[in-house]
Amino acid sequence: MTRDIIHLDLDAFYASVEVLDNPTLKGLPVIVGGSSDRGVVSAASYESRAFGVHSALAIVIARRLCPQGIFLPVRMSRYAEVSEQVMAVFRQYTPWVEQISVDEAFLDVTGCQSLFGSAVEIAGQIRSRVRAEIGLTVSAGVAGCKLVAKIASDLNKPDGLTVVPHGREAEFLAPLPIKRLWGVGRKTQTALRLLGVQTIGDLTRFSLDFLEKKFGQHGRHMYFCARGLDERPVECSHCTKSIGNEETFDQDLTDLQQIRKELLRLATRVGERLRRHHFTGRAVTLKVKYHDFISISRSLTLTRPTNDSRELYQAALSLLPRTQAGSKPVRLVGIAVDKLQDDSLPRQLDLFGGKKTDRQELNRALDRINARFGAHTIKPATLTDDAADS
Repeated sequence: MTRDIIHLDLDAFYASVEVLDNPTLKGLPVIVGGSSDRGVVSAASYESRAFGVHSALAIVIARRLCPQGIFLPVRMSRYAEVSEQVMAVFRQYTPWVEQISVDEAFLDVTGCQSLFGSAVEIAGQIRSRVRAEIGLTVSAGVAGCKLVAKIASDLNKPDGLTVVPHGREAEFLAPLPIKRLWGVGRKTQTALRLLGVQTIGDLTRFSLDFLEKKFGQHGRHMYFCARGLDERPVECSHCTKSIGNEETFDQDLTDLQQIRKELLRLATRVGERLRRHHFTGRAVTLKVKYHDFISISRSLTLTRPTNDSRELYQAALSLLPRTQAGSKPVRLVGIAVDKLQDDSLPRQLDLFGGKKTDRQELNRALDRINARFGAHTIKPATLTDDAADS
């Protein structure tokens, strides 16, 4: 079956969101990654890339290359909020959206022509809407498989659209440098260079048997990829099974009060993530790993699904006595929520004499504030004296 796959990739996403929130930064070399020289660049605007700055580069080197750069801290909650807005646009065209990171996704639009037009037209509509409704640019690749669509979207950045017609995949890939192929890192590039392989097309000179003997299973992968053959389906990202967070401590904890404090911190994070992804959950699991690396998990099922951090914290506290925390040094704690449901279902519980919807509105307001001004702008009072969150 011929498929129509679109890969969409937001351009310099973190940096673009910073410019979106502060238009005075437009045209300036924006570098997201914090002010500490110990960090690395998370995102660089195209203006800063002209100086050689790129993702994963050490901040100290980025400062040397671009001393006039505008260095900003990472605001992951804000990026996640904008990402959700973008993904919501994607999902209006097809339910088959595979989000592979905060700023990119695959869409299978096979059979959507009668509703929205061809795959190329759908890609154009999405790009126009993201620009008009959200204020960001997105590059797109359109092809018959995920591999080729992904490579195509990267060729004409920023704000580009690259289309690979069905049956022309190998022709499209042939002149591209071999490093463009998925899974071909520096070590493999060196080995291929010894075989005279410079482009993806060069790789097609070798038989499957030769590549398997030379590179094992990875050789088989390269053989098919070089020909633009990729049968992997777009997997719906809504099939999330659970959401959780865990924390490994620099020093083992023995104080139960401190352990409870860490559980509060984790419950706050998990609740925020559940609400961000529009989930509630009925099952809560507490994980504890001790100093000897032995782990124990305890779970309970709630009477009603929730995404409220306070309720998650209370559930975790009720599970804590069923562990050996306090009697054995604790290396790690974690909270996970499963049996997930869509949070649009009405729920009603009393809180301070009010209805559950009051608590939901409060959570939404707090999430908006933290997304706008930083993840820890508002937090439980117990955590306000913690330097790690300040």
